[in-house]
Amino acid sequence: MGSLDFTHILTETVAKLSACESYKDLFHQHRDGEPLPSAEALQRIVSLSRSILFPGYYGNSTVHSRTVNYYIGVSGEALYDLLAGQIFAGLCFGGENRDEGCTMCMERCREKAAQFIARLPELRRMLATDVEAMYNGDPAATSIGEVICCYPAIKAISNYRIAHELLRLGVPLIPRIITEMAHSETGIDIHPGAEIGTHFAIDHGTGVVIGATTIIGCRVKLYQGVTLGAKSFPLDADGKPIKGIPRHPILEDDVVIYSNATILGRITIGKGATIGGNIWVTEDVAPGARVVQRK
Repeated sequence: MGSLDFTHILTETVAKLSACESYKDLFHQHRDGEPLPSAEALQRIVSLSRSILFPGYYGNSTVHSRTVNYYIGVSGEALYDLLAGQIFAGLCFGGENRDEGCTMCMERCREKAAQFIARLPELRRMLATDVEAMYNGDPAATSIGEVICCYPAIKAISNYRIAHELLRLGVPLIPRIITEMAHSETGIDIHPGAEIGTHFAIDHGTGVVIGATTIIGCRVKLYQGVTLGAKSFPLDADGKPIKGIPRHPILEDDVVIYSNATILGRITIGKGATIGGNIWVTEDVAPGARVVQRK
């Protein structure tokens, strides 16, 4: 028995998939010469940033006090070149450079990359407080090095702080890709738009979700499975969610939220409050309050 000919099926399917009504809103019209964001390049950017922020823990493990200046200099130059190119790709993808010359846009991207590099000392200072909070808050941690090398929260928070700075510089798309890379790596989902203070700790971390308009103060600690989400989405005249409005919680300083708690809406959890595990919170919590399940 001869083989069956399915060519007509392939031809019909290709025609259906090529029809404009089929791919509406799902097709990116790429222009010749415009770069696309590269997952490989962005992973390299994160790796270079981590190696600069935590020298000796990431990147070249043989770096020491006499070579650190040279090592950071080389890594910084590589980071600058890669980042400028990916910022350019992000602007191209978002259509933000299409009304100006590529030369002018690339200069703007180099400026943004340089501004990011200038923020690295402050990023390191903030991440040092996060590492300190993780180490001091976990009796299982045997050393600072263990926290930096092994704890998924540090990887997720470092990606978040890198992405947040890029978002502050007006870089589209790239910050979200960077935080989603950490989401895939660690199971911790932090939107780059969230505002998070110093000494931030996430214990275990799997399943933590922090929404785009969340505001978190200093010395806040979350456990696994915590959701800081939106309760509802106001709709416009067409029935679509209105974007960009504050819709996620505000956590003031020294708040602790235990595992699998769900905090929804633009509510405030007051300074020093404690939220127990498996709690659903949709109203403000007073400073110093302790909210737990009833026995």
